[in-house]
Amino acid sequence: MSGEIAARRYGIGLVVVATSLGFVLVQLDVSILNVALARIGAALGTGVAGLQWVVDAYTIAFASLMLSAGALGDRIGARRAYMSGFILFVLASLGCGLASGLGALIVARAVQGIGAALLVPCSLALLTHACRSDAAARGRAISLWTAAASVALAAGPVIGGVLINTLGWRSIFFINLPIGAAGLCLTRAFVEDTPQRGNGFDRMGQALALVTLLVLTGTVIEAGPLGFGSAAVLCGFAVAVVAGACFVVVEARGHDPMLPLHFFRQPAFGGAAAIGLLINLTLYGGIFVLGLYLQQVCHYSPMMSGFAFLPFPVALGLSNLATGRLGGWPRLGGPMAGGLLLGALGFLLLRRVGAATPYAAMLPGLIVIPAGIGLAVPLMTSALLSTIPGSRSGVAAGVLNTVRQAGGGIGVALFGALMAARGVAGIQTAFAVSAVLLTGGALVAAIGMRSINRSVDQPGGSHADHGFHPLPARSLQARRVRGVCAALAVDHSEVRR
Repeated sequence: MSGEIAARRYGIGLVVVATSLGFVLVQLDVSILNVALARIGAALGTGVAGLQWVVDAYTIAFASLMLSAGALGDRIGARRAYMSGFILFVLASLGCGLASGLGALIVARAVQGIGAALLVPCSLALLTHACRSDAAARGRAISLWTAAASVALAAGPVIGGVLINTLGWRSIFFINLPIGAAGLCLTRAFVEDTPQRGNGFDRMGQALALVTLLVLTGTVIEAGPLGFGSAAVLCGFAVAVVAGACFVVVEARGHDPMLPLHFFRQPAFGGAAAIGLLINLTLYGGIFVLGLYLQQVCHYSPMMSGFAFLPFPVALGLSNLATGRLGGWPRLGGPMAGGLLLGALGFLLLRRVGAATPYAAMLPGLIVIPAGIGLAVPLMTSALLSTIPGSRSGVAAGVLNTVRQAGGGIGVALFGALMAARGVAGIQTAFAVSAVLLTGGALVAAIGMRSINRSVDQPGGSHADHGFHPLPARSLQARRVRGVCAALAVDHSEVRR
């Protein structure tokens, strides 16, 4: 039975299940890894720098390929690209579980990142296509898609702790095999493909983006043991700057660029993207060092670490849901800034962690950080989507999430380097830096988001300047609700490393 015929016969339910499994796979792998890093390091004889590569090999591939993966789905059909993502992710997970050394694990993690880049955007494209023009069905489907991933994310640390304590760290990758196989079979049987569109492929832009992220992240990682002033590190930064500049030139001159730079002419778009980068940099980096701190400094078992992390995704999800009431506010800068300041306060609460810090003293920070960021991220996404035409919202969301994933990779590299160089003092510095960066993000939200208020509320604002037009109030409200849905769809992945 073809996917199209099965979709008509069985309705949207099995399509939701099939597309949700891809997102579940990505999220479960993410949160399980948090509690396995210390055991992986001990088993493979690697330190913080090696573990940074285990995390960032995935993040770099995910961040640099996400836009191209979405374009590939448009070109060959989202169903084919989505199934390819399942196959890559499952095979890479098998490779991770069987890896005999650090190098093999890093390579397999990079392939997992390629699979994730195909799974996340293509699953949402298939779900949207299946709902056609039924906005209510689409809203329910996206909510279920998001909820499934949220459950996986929240359960991941606990499941991971149990698996590691009973079967060893390799089992956290083997669990992906049956999930991926089920998703692949359901997609083949019940999901209808999207129409193929002859979009171009920005090969040079893709190559330069990959080189820029790889060299920059690798240089920051190696700065831990070598020092930021070493010749090799300075040379690495120079190469990253040159590659990044070439990427900007290529994208500015390209006929069909993977990164539409004209979006950044909107001050609010650039401000929202900068806030997204700061959020992921601090959150991914903070969780990476916190996971190692719990096991290497506080000597928690993987299972104890899993339960210790549990308040994080729960608070994040509840805060995301509560933000729905703010999605229609005419001024988003204030609540967004408030959420960022709350996140900064949470990092300050963790600023004094040490070898003897009890869990009860960490718990307020573990709740306040995700509560604040969970408030800020949907509003940030909604504000960004309100600055561009609805026909380009998918591209804009892809740009935002690419920037954010890149920020996460840099955060893991930077904070890991601080920890490698200074131990617990480096962790304390990382949390202090996070508080400062989120406070800066709050200033951007409070001041820089004024332009979006003018552009969407007043004629002749920045939309008109770029050929866009202000939206009616009801249309704006709908766009912001969709923005919150988009944020929920991707931002539970905050609890990544």
